[in-house]
Amino acid sequence: MDFEINYLSFYVVQVEGKGENAEKFSKHFQTLESEDYENSALKDFLDGELAKISKRKVERHPKTDQAPTKIGRFIVEPGYDLSSNPNYNLFNRVRMAETKEFFREANEQIVNAYIDTSAVRGGVLLVANAKLRKYFDEPFLFIMKCDFEPKVASISDETTLIRNVEMAITTKNMKSIQYPYMPEEGMIEEGELKIHQSSHARYFEDFLKFVDYEPSLPEIVKTQVIGMVQDHINETFQPESEEKEQIEASMEVWAASPKREIQERFSSDQVIEAAAQIIEHSPEIELKLKMDHVSINGLLSDFGDTIHMAKVNGRYVLLIEADSILFEKGFSPIEFLKPDELPNVIEKINQK
Repeated sequence: MDFEINYLSFYVVQVEGKGENAEKFSKHFQTLESEDYENSALKDFLDGELAKISKRKVERHPKTDQAPTKIGRFIVEPGYDLSSNPNYNLFNRVRMAETKEFFREANEQIVNAYIDTSAVRGGVLLVANAKLRKYFDEPFLFIMKCDFEPKVASISDETTLIRNVEMAITTKNMKSIQYPYMPEEGMIEEGELKIHQSSHARYFEDFLKFVDYEPSLPEIVKTQVIGMVQDHINETFQPESEEKEQIEASMEVWAASPKREIQERFSSDQVIEAAAQIIEHSPEIELKLKMDHVSINGLLSDFGDTIHMAKVNGRYVLLIEADSILFEKGFSPIEFLKPDELPNVIEKINQK
């Protein structure tokens, strides 16, 4: 991808102190036009970055809540258009700036909003207006942030700026926003943007208060499971009964717990039927559980097919079917086992 920089502003963000007493401020160093950028030292370490940001893969429904790259969507109330969203209006003013002066004036609002975020750290903030030569006349907006490491955080004056920043900015650490989101080359989604933030601090999610994100797969599954449980409760218990209230209260605790014990409320057939609805939309959804100290990793689609759960003499038993067994690392005598017949194993469990 061949991007042409129309305008680019370079800011240094500084944070002094910690917590609520921290003082945060920014300093504008340069705003460059296309020709200035081509002849500047900034080009040396930004060349290729816009293409990397655009090509970085992102899943609409990520497999984890902590996915570093996400698709954001400007929040719009029914009956209103994108211009009703403050974040969209701000981004679009910077994106559509036709003069260097207007570009800087507009992007300073972005910088001021950014340094008000709770987790912001010192570093460099770059705001770029860039055109993808091959496909679009209308430009993209890129916001790029890199935190300073303590050993390179000292910036004394404009003449030493580039040397210090080259030490601090790396592809690995750079956080970014691209607007609009480009799902494929030559295709844009005007109501969406792509963010990338590799650290645990959710800088951009705090900064973009009027942007929502597609739910992750675990969130979607959790919502579906809670809905299934709620339907079961409504069908089983009388409305406003004390028993129903107690179960609903216990289910709230269950839903909020990071580690949850088996509830023993549905039959295998009911669970398989509920799982089938989830698998239809997300075939690769994982199944993870722990039996005492033994961890099991598989797919939800394996349950009822090659993974079976039972109770024998009051103890939980997990049966896993397989055509082969492979061992990796850590040699053991088990590799030479001639497996017992299943009834003999069940008998041993019964005798415990």
